Amino acid sequence: MSGVMEHIDVDVPIRTAYDQWTQFEEFPQFMEGVQEVRQLSDTMTHWTVEIAGVKREFDAQITEQLPDERVAWNSTGGADHAGVVTFHRLDEGHTRVTLQLEFEPHGLVEQAGDKLGIVDRRAKGDLERFKSFIERRGQETGAWRGKVDRPQP
Repeated sequence: MSGVMEHIDVDVPIRTAYDQWTQFEEFPQFMEGVQEVRQLSDTMTHWTVEIAGVKREFDAQITEQLPDERVAWNSTGGADHAGVVTFHRLDEGHTRVTLQLEFEPHGLVEQAGDKLGIVDRRAKGDLERFKSFIERRGQETGAWRGKVDRPQP
């Protein structure tokens, strides 16, 4: 497995940043290569992505969601990856958003891209676009404040 960890400080309150991140269907507006995300249920999403000309579809399950703190997920088919986004209050109007990803690159193109740091740069770019998106709007497009407890081993 390969991993990426990036963070960015956004000029919005923690609730605004968190609430926007729960709007998965808005991800194509700031995530490069993400064509569509459909929310199938409170804990299931279906993704359509295209990276380096390769189109993939997969489902991802929300494995933990704590309002204003974290959203974690695992893929359940297709691309093998997992991740967590955490939200840290810097002060009343500023939040640090930290993204951690683990993924299994498949094929020569993905392995080469991983070694060249393309995934790291994409994650950093996605966070920068998230920052621009939420700061430009000044408010979230929606919110889901439900809680998903971490599965017990």
